[in-house]
Formats: sequence, C-alpha cells, structure tokens
Amino acid sequence: MQKIKCSYSLVMFFLFCFYIQTFPATAQQATSNLYLQTSEMADAMIQYDADRASVLRFYSTSGNQSEWWMRQQGNNYNSPERRQRLLQLIDEYITKIQKLPFEKMNVNGKVDYILFKRNLESEQYQLNEEQKIYDQVAKYLLFSDRIYSLQKPRRRGIAVDGEKVAKELNDINKEISKAIADIKKTDSLETKQASLASDAAKGLQGILKDYFNFYNGYDPLFSWWVPKTYSETDSLLNLFATSIKKKGKINTSQKDDGSGVIGNPIGSVELIRQLKYEFIAYSPEDLVDIANKEFAWCDAELLKASREMGFGDNWKAAQEKVKQSYVPPGKQPEAMYDLYKQSVDFLKKNDLLTLPALSEEDWSMYMMSAERQLVSPFFLGGESLIISYPTNTMTYEEKMMSMRGNNPAFSRATVHHELLAGHHLQGYMNNRHKTYRSFDTPFWVEGNSLYWELLLWDMKFPRTPEEKIGMLFWRMHRCARIIFSLNYHLGKWTPQQCIDFLVDRVGHERANAEGEVRRSFTGGYGPLYQIAYMIGGLQFMELKKEMVGTKKMTYKQYHDAILNENSLPIEMLRAILTNQTLSGDFKAEWKFYKK
Repeated sequence: MQKIKCSYSLVMFFLFCFYIQTFPATAQQATSNLYLQTSEMADAMIQYDADRASVLRFYSTSGNQSEWWMRQQGNNYNSPERRQRLLQLIDEYITKIQKLPFEKMNVNGKVDYILFKRNLESEQYQLNEEQKIYDQVAKYLLFSDRIYSLQKPRRRGIAVDGEKVAKELNDINKEISKAIADIKKTDSLETKQASLASDAAKGLQGILKDYFNFYNGYDPLFSWWVPKTYSETDSLLNLFATSIKKKGKINTSQKDDGSGVIGNPIGSVELIRQLKYEFIAYSPEDLVDIANKEFAWCDAELLKASREMGFGDNWKAAQEKVKQSYVPPGKQPEAMYDLYKQSVDFLKKNDLLTLPALSEEDWSMYMMSAERQLVSPFFLGGESLIISYPTNTMTYEEKMMSMRGNNPAFSRATVHHELLAGHHLQGYMNNRHKTYRSFDTPFWVEGNSLYWELLLWDMKFPRTPEEKIGMLFWRMHRCARIIFSLNYHLGKWTPQQCIDFLVDRVGHERANAEGEVRRSFTGGYGPLYQIAYMIGGLQFMELKKEMVGTKKMTYKQYHDAILNENSLPIEMLRAILTNQTLSGDFKAEWKFYKK
C-alpha cells in the first residue's frame, strides 16, 4: 500500500513538471491568481483583527459584552488595563511581522505589510497619547484601581463576601466624594484631560454595573448587603464625570463666533502627521495652493458657461437661473432615478467598467429627515440613496433653500458619485474583494467617487451650459472644502469665515453652507475627510494618465483594478498597478499634481 502511495505521488509530481513546461503562461497565471483575493500578509492581518476584537471584548468597560457591543468597542473607553493589553498585542504583532520574509513577497504582500505596520504603529501612537493624558488626570482617579480590582475575579466567577464588598464600595464612595470636592477647587483642565477623565468615570460605571449584575440576585448575601451602597457609588461616579467634564476649558479658537459651530482645530503638527499616515507627500499649505489652482480653473469654466447662457461674466445670475430649475415637492425621487439611469447608461455606453447585475439591483431609496438635513443638506449615497428635499415641517425659507440647492443640474453631478460607479459600487466590491484589508481611507472612498465627476466632465457628460454649471458647483465645492477646512485647522479661519466663503465663492444657499460647515467640524468626520474628495480625485486622475494614457490599461481594466484592490492609500494602489519596488520602511513620495 505504501509503494502505491509513493508511485502515485511520483506520477503527480512528473505530471506537474510536464504541465509547467508545456503550459508556462497558464501556470504563471495560476500563480498570479493566488493574489487576487489574498497576500502573504492576509493571515497575520486577519488574526490581528480577531485578537484585537477579543481584547476589546474581554476588557470591555461597557457593562455589555453582546456581539453588537463588541462591534462598537472602537468607541468604548480604553481602561488602563485594556490600553496596556492592546499595546502588548501590538508589540507582539510588530515583532511577528518583522520576522516575515518581506523581500520575497509579491507586491500585494509588500503593500499589505507596509500598511499593516503603519496601522499598528499609528494605533500604538494613539494609545500612548491616551496614556499620557490619563497620567495627567490620574490624581483625580485615585479610587479607580480599587474598582478595577473588583472586576478581575468576577471574570472567572470567583465567590465574593457580600459584606466585604459593601464595605469596599462604602470606602470607595468616600474617595469619590473627596475627588469631587477637589475638582471644585480646580480652576480648569485641558479639554482633552477633562474629557478623558470623564470617560474614565463612565467606564468605571460600566465595569461596576457588569460586576453588580453578575452577583446581584444570584448571591443571597451579596443581594442583601450591596445594592444600596452600589447605587450610591454609581450616582457619585456620574456626578464625578459631569463635574470634571465641566472643568474642560474652551480655547479661544473654539468659542462661538456667531455661527453656532464649535469644533476642534488640530493645528499644523497633527495635520502633517495625519497626511503622512494617508501617504500624502504634501504640506497643508501645498494642498491649499493646489485647491486654489483648481478653483481658478473652475472660475474660468464657470464664466464660459455663464456667457453661453447669456449672462456674461455674472456667473451668480447664471447659477441663480439653474437653481430655479428645481422640481416640485414630491417629484424629487423620480427626478433622481432618472438622473441615475442617465449616468449608468453613460457608463455602459462607453464601456468604462464592469457593473455586476446585482449591484444595479440592490440599492434602495429613502427620504432624509428634516433634522438630518441640518447637517446633510444634500443627498447621500452608498447602500441606499438618501434624498434631501423639503418636508412639511420646514419653514418657507428652509423649503426654498433645500429645493434650490438640490436642483437637477446640481444633482446630475453627484448621482454617479453616490451610487454607480461611486459609493454603492465601492461598498458592493469591497464586500467581495480582499476583504481582509482594513485600510479604509476617505482619499480612496471619496476620492474615487469624485474622480468619476472629473472623468465624466472630460468625457462630455454635461450636455448644456446649465448642466456644466451644476457640475462646476460641486467641483468648486470640493476645492472650497480643502481651502476652508485646512485654514480652519491651521487656526487661520473661523467657522463663520468658512460659511461666508461657501456662500460668496461657491454660491451656496446660506443654510446649506451652515450645514456643510457644521457637518465638517462637528459631524464626526476626521480633520482630513473634507480634503480627501478633491485630493483623492486628483490622485486617481494622475494615476489614470499613467496607466490608461500610456495604453498600459484600458479604462475598464483600470477602473476594475481599483475596485478589486479594496480601499487603500492611492500611492499604495499605484505601487500595485505599476508593480513598484518597495522597501519595508516605504514613505509617501508621490507628487501627483502636475499643473
């Protein structure tokens, strides 16, 4: 029997060698296909994500360890215990990947290595920064170690003495009361310090709630001794969290300038750090300069369209006429669907990319609430098309601004941005290709959607001067986002100046401009999010010249390749498409703007 197995193995070996010699191209293709959905780094990245989720779940401070809560742990407070465990995990993985044979990897593996290492180092940096702030406020949280020590044996169900627990909580209550008194004597704290200390107290509340719920009702003596004292501890922690949060001082640059928008400008040093993280080899000032050059191009094209409409150089009058082309209330959904069909027909007619049949079928349509329109005055997209248009609860002025700002010519420029071939198709493909990649970046997500606006302009998608003005409105808007958001974060502009800029230079309705600025600075977006549209789009345009303009790829091959690689910094996408030679310590160096 052993001889038969040996003979079979030899036969298969010789057949494989014959296959390689006889069909070398096919064999090479089979080898390259190994990297269509994976790379040499995939296992390490998948394992890290699972290990990290385990740490977040096990050291949770939410008091709820359900599957849903586990997915939310990125926003959960990092206790000192959890922070240190995460840092330990990161150290383990950095050591692990440094032992991998980087030079022998396929370009996909090298890109994954560089970006995975970047992610680990960035998370390590953030956790260490958190720890520095925690160390600064630890003197107000002297009671915290005693609460953390209660949770450790609870994780393994160790029996407790109810009377001793009640006494311990009673002593803790005295310490919290003293801490609250000390806070009242404190003039102020840095905002970050006050916020983290407040979050720490809320985390302690979550831990105690989990601890209390585990024993209460199940342990008779615990249920007799502890509930009243625990309730006092919970109330005191809540009072502590509120008191110390109020001590956070507001910087001069964060005071309300009359706009009602109070954000958090991060400054030049942090902007530069985040740009390096995103593989953008330009300074904030360089990017503002690029935006101004693109804005100048838009100005020239806007005047051409204005003159073609018979308004001469009075582009605001031409734009006003376009705004008046809004559809009646109740008619916006079918108007948007018609624009969608026009854009998809254009993509298919020009054979620009592969559109899976299901991706055309599985998007939905919803109407946006009046409340949400305060921060999202224009329609949104992705898995669904969310339409922004007046509701019956709005005032007359609010209704007119919403209809005028969402007219068909303006919306024509963004339907393909939100659905196909933009956000909806991105999500569809990201769920099906290289799903292990955790490199999500707005420069790819928003940049690719904006790229379609730029490309379709060049391919004559706007048919009339009115439609050109509609597309130019959004192109100017993307330029303006770079200018106002970077100037704000550099401390040069106030929110009100940002609003005025959108009204005066882009032609926004004032309410829509206020919503845009509010969304940019208080809507939960990262500081670089708003610049990512145009900058990412320009990166894709330059890469298109490099790949399609030189006949290395067709449009369809290029666009399909983008979607098959999943979201990642565009310089790294470029490295894959050009099979670039990379080093393990690769840094951003691509100067993609050529004008």
